[in-house]
Amino acid sequence: MKFRNFKMVDYVVYGRGSFNQLDEILAPHRKQGAPMVFLIDYFFQGKPLVNRVPVRGNDKVIFADVTYEPKTTYVDKLSNELKDLYGAVSGVIGIGGGSTMDLAKAVSLMMNNSGSSADYQGWDLVKKPGVYKAGIPTLSGTGAEVSRTTVLTGPTKKLGMNSDFTPFDQIVLDPELTANAPVNQRFYTGMDCYIHCIESLQGTYLNEFSKSYGEKALELCQYVFLEKERWDEECDDKLMMASYAGGMSIAYSQVGVAHAVSYGLSYLLGTKHGIGNCIVMNHLEEYYPEGVKEFKRMVDKNKIDIPEGICKGLSDEQFDTMINVSIGMKPLWENALGKDWEKKMTREKLRKLYEKL
Repeated sequence: MKFRNFKMVDYVVYGRGSFNQLDEILAPHRKQGAPMVFLIDYFFQGKPLVNRVPVRGNDKVIFADVTYEPKTTYVDKLSNELKDLYGAVSGVIGIGGGSTMDLAKAVSLMMNNSGSSADYQGWDLVKKPGVYKAGIPTLSGTGAEVSRTTVLTGPTKKLGMNSDFTPFDQIVLDPELTANAPVNQRFYTGMDCYIHCIESLQGTYLNEFSKSYGEKALELCQYVFLEKERWDEECDDKLMMASYAGGMSIAYSQVGVAHAVSYGLSYLLGTKHGIGNCIVMNHLEEYYPEGVKEFKRMVDKNKIDIPEGICKGLSDEQFDTMINVSIGMKPLWENALGKDWEKKMTREKLRKLYEKL
């Protein structure tokens, strides 16, 4: 048996106020005349965080439009503009939620790889390392800060640039940055982590590496979303570590049904990843009975509305598009249902599931 040689993030700094060390962290990676590019979630435009970003010389600040999850066309546009403007950059720093961090990883890779980012959607297709990249999450749950993928919507599919060149060189985990997240958004993103854990801990790819991280992340999510009476700093601290551990858990295993189905929603309808997972999870009793029951308790306790009926009125062609995208996520289905998954999840069965959403 051949074991995967797993590439991790090179450097991690964790702690309240650790964002203040960013200038010092970036200093050794600055190259003369080549700017650092700060890709910041546009949610922060005009907010105090922007004034704390250590902009030096000809550094470039770009407010990333993450209304929808990153598209290959947007990655190509940003990287081509940066190449035209500067030729080379010292690094790309992503500050925001999972979409912003995925965008930063993808732009970093495309600064040193030719063609379109769509050419690299798949496993181990990236040929050269990107420029230096750092990720700074302002929402906790996606695990994008530690994953070896950057999920992109391309012309024909929604699929990551999965490669050993994709993980960040540096991450800064500062729970203070998540303090003012909108309540719904915080819940949906936190549930991304919870669902990672349910899917990896019940998957056929499970091993002790994944299990160790997954069990800890699950325990932290249960504490934050079920046991705590009200949200406080401890919740921000714990959820940030749950996100990290949840991301580590799936790095050496895989996610499952909720993610595979939500990729179809996101590709066709532009549904954001966290909320898409919640919409799907609400209907997965057949696959994760205990997890779904607990998920529904979390939804009730935190007074969150999960959208219903989002697939109402779709055409056969639209259902087929979602089914094609979802069925294409083979490792996810195999992890969830085993090697004979195609017998268990037929197109007809998947269509019925989408019709419920």
